[in-house]
Amino acid sequence: MLTSDILRNMWPHADTTVAGLTDGMMAAMPTVFATYGLTSDLVVAHAMAQFSEECGAGTEVVENLNYSAQGLMNTWPSRFDATKAAAFARDPEKIANEVYNGRMGNVIGSDDGWTYRGRGGSQVTGRDGYASLGQTLGLDLVGTPDLVNDPTHFLACAVADFIQCGCLPFAVNDDVSGVTYHLNGGYIGLADRTVWLAKWKSALNVSGAAAHDTLWVQQSLNQLGTTPPLVTDGSYGPATAAAVTAFQLAHGLQVDGKVGPQTIAALEQALAGP
Repeated sequence: MLTSDILRNMWPHADTTVAGLTDGMMAAMPTVFATYGLTSDLVVAHAMAQFSEECGAGTEVVENLNYSAQGLMNTWPSRFDATKAAAFARDPEKIANEVYNGRMGNVIGSDDGWTYRGRGGSQVTGRDGYASLGQTLGLDLVGTPDLVNDPTHFLACAVADFIQCGCLPFAVNDDVSGVTYHLNGGYIGLADRTVWLAKWKSALNVSGAAAHDTLWVQQSLNQLGTTPPLVTDGSYGPATAAAVTAFQLAHGLQVDGKVGPQTIAALEQALAGP
């Protein structure tokens, strides 16, 4: 069970960034965890591992976009060459609007990229992300995005986003790759997230569980003839994500490489045959 002592030990500097963050999280925890189905220490460990990586254990609750020119070219090589990177380097607001506007609901030519940059335990990003999360929680996050980092709402925002991204079944089945892909949209920081997960499992005295859900997806896709066949290892890696994407494309589903209810239903229907 996650206690105040454990949280303070794992996130020792959280209150120096957001005053009262630890107490706010602990006060919200019973209601938030019950509401969103974080009913086991294994799932809590997965959620907290992701949040620990995303927000630096409570010390980086607003996205840091203060990139050097080289950092811009490394992070967004398709967007920045040397000349353009030099013009944007060390200007976080200008960078945010350049890399985020025109997607995630952000309006081109506006300040949306900066206004709706990453915040909170899950680093929710983009006008659409804030709007969806706010609708779920009954908060005006579009009008007041900093509410995401209010100690009263911090945990609820992070956990609700974790659930909306489809992470829960992968957490239940101890698949850190699947959780990472569904929250992050890729595998950025997977090694660090895996280390955080080991730390949280140790703190909460959790042992691992088999990744049945991802294993079922891999076995199902193989049975349906995916090429090349997937290694059935229960880990939601790039090959599995690519195979899921191909299946979605072939079956007229939303193509995002994520295993949500519609994709699961389509897999089951395909396995059942005509």
